[in-house]
Parts: sequence; structure tokens; C-alpha cells
Amino acid sequence: MNRRAKFSVVFSSAVLVALLLFGGAVSQGAGSQSGSDTTDVLKHLKVYTQVLSYISTEYVEEPNIPNVTLGALNGLLESIDPYASYLNATQYKDYLKNSDASAADLGLVLAKKYGYIVVVAAVPGSPADKAGLSDGDYIESIKGIGSRDMPLAYAKLLLRGDPGSTVDLSVLRRKPEPQKMTLTRAIITYPPVESRMLPDSLGYIKASTLGTGKVKEVAAAVADLQKQGAKKLILDLRYCAVGDPENGVELANLFLGKGLITYAQGQKFERKDYNADEKNVVSSLPLVVMTSRGTAAAAEIAAGGLQASKRAALVGERTYGDASVLRPITMDDGGAVILSVAKYYTPDGKSIQDNGVTPETVAIDPDAGSGDPEEDDATPEPAATHAPGEDVILNKAIEVAKARG
Repeated sequence: MNRRAKFSVVFSSAVLVALLLFGGAVSQGAGSQSGSDTTDVLKHLKVYTQVLSYISTEYVEEPNIPNVTLGALNGLLESIDPYASYLNATQYKDYLKNSDASAADLGLVLAKKYGYIVVVAAVPGSPADKAGLSDGDYIESIKGIGSRDMPLAYAKLLLRGDPGSTVDLSVLRRKPEPQKMTLTRAIITYPPVESRMLPDSLGYIKASTLGTGKVKEVAAAVADLQKQGAKKLILDLRYCAVGDPENGVELANLFLGKGLITYAQGQKFERKDYNADEKNVVSSLPLVVMTSRGTAAAAEIAAGGLQASKRAALVGERTYGDASVLRPITMDDGGAVILSVAKYYTPDGKSIQDNGVTPETVAIDPDAGSGDPEEDDATPEPAATHAPGEDVILNKAIEVAKARG
């Protein structure tokens, strides 16, 4: 590639980033800060252009500048939003065409971390769950395409397809070498809500997902347990990562009759409050909620609202942090940036996406792996000796429930 061609590619790449950065500054700067915001963006753009120019002319070998730019854009988005994506025109066209909710899938809830696609949770009974995929696993490649700097929305698109079709994955787990696996896509069916009586008049409810109709199943399970004589309740939301924010509000409202459950707010998204309604309450019994690293989205909103109102005690691990309003913003070239335009907050003003929800009683199952120690807000107590298969977190939840008045 001659110098003129290199300059053209570098300049085009810089202009692409400029459109993203400068457009953001213009939308932000409708008020008195417009001039300073624009100046700041241009200063950063100059640095980016200079670095890109040095890469183009000084790197040990001739780089693929479009790939460099794509990586820069995805890195830019991931640094502020692990659920954001930049899709070029072709990818966005495929995204719109293949976003049919009835398509077959693997049952994975995904996010971005360190540039890779990471598993938040796997829907129980799904192909991903049967293959043993779980929170903290990294997807190294999908269909032979490396996931490093892959847009999250595009990764989800690659996993979808016709029922019975297969997809090849390479997964980085807690082993030194990537694990190759071939999974068969299926129409995902969400498991029913489980419930049972435990000793000492404790009622136990497990919601693995909070999709359509699941909150009503929880309400029915609570009513049935109360008829059986339950005096206290334990709600298990571990690895519950499917469901819209409204489902989380609806779940919290089953136990909370008044007050703020959550609110959504963004730079250009006017604050929207979600308050409890007394007529939707099904139980006033003492409540303990169980969470894990794979608790996300609707379940986090419910857990955060119940904890902040002191309606429930939380036991387990800090939740993942996935509660936002995602919207695609189309670009002039037909591509799109998909990013969070608003975040959901606990009643005391903490962003769920940025902080997750931390239980006041931290308990970690020693059989579930160590997770990411850099993300632990609290140091758990040393694990006591436990029998194989023993549910350490449930045991702690029972202990807390017995102590609640």
C-alpha cells in the first residue's frame, strides 16, 4: 500500500471515529458546555489520529487498518458499556433480519469483558447448560471466528439459527487450553418456577428465569406455600438472568406494597420511577432472597428494590450488573451503534449496571469456582467443611431466614 493510500485509510478511519465522538459531543453540548465539550473531543481525536498514523507507518509490518479501527471502536464502546456494539452496515442488516424471537438458540446470556464474549448465565435445560457452560466462561471463537473485539450483538446473531443446526465454539474455562465443542441449536423453553416446603415452616421458591408469565408462577407458588403453612419465604434468584426490567419490578411488587422499587435515567432519557402498588402484593411474610454472580437483569432489579426497602435480606454473591435500556442508533453508512441510553438504579441511587447488587450476607459456594476476585466487594468467610453436593448458600439463607422476625 503506497503512502497516499495509507493516508486515505487512516484519514477515513479517523473520520469514522470523529463522527462517533463529535456527534456525541454535539448532542451533549446543547447548553453552555458545548464549546468545551467539542474542544475536548477534538483533542482526543487528534491523539487517536496520531497513534493510528504511527501504527500505519512505523509498525513492524503493514497492519490491517480497518481491523485496527474496528478494534478501537469496540474497545471504546466496551470501556463504557459491556453490552454495547458497533455493527457495520452488513452486520446491522443481518441483525435486523435475523432478530426473530422464535429463532433457535443456545440459551446463553452474554456480555463483553477484556474484549472477549463472556458468559453471564446459561438457561437451565438449554443446549449451553447441557454442555456445562456457566458464568465466567469465555467464548474464544464462534463458527471459527475469533470473538476478540467481536460486537456483542453480532456474537448473539452468530449463535442463532434453525432448530437442529449446529454451531462450533471454542471456550476458555478454568483450564489452560481452549475447549472445542459443537452445540445444537434449539428453541429455548424456560423452566417452570419450583417451590417446596422446607423444615421449620420455610417456603422455598426458585425462579430460574423471569420471562413472560414467570412472575405469575412465582405468585401462584407463594400462595400455595402459604396455604401449606409457610411462615417465612426464601426466593432463589441465583443464575436468573433472563427477563425484562418490568418483570423485575413486577416480582418485587409481589412482596412490597409501597415505595420506589427502581428508576431508569439517562443523559437524554428522562427519569422514570417504578413504584410498588399495594394491590399487587401476595405476601407479607419475612423474606430472604438468594443471589449469585449469574443473577442479572430483571432479577437484579427485584433484589435491589427489595433490599433497599429493607423488605428482604439478601444472601449469596454480588450480582452481575446488567440493567439498562439498550437502543440502536443508526449511522449514515447504514451501520449502527447499539448502546445503553439509560441505566436502572436502586432506590438509594446506585447504578445496578455499574455496581451490581451486593448481599448484606455474603456466601459463596466453594464448589462453584472462585469467580473473579477483583470483582468481589467483600471477602467471604472461610468455607466450612461441607459434604459433596451440599448447597452452602441455601444453608446460609435458611440460617438467616430463621433469625428474621
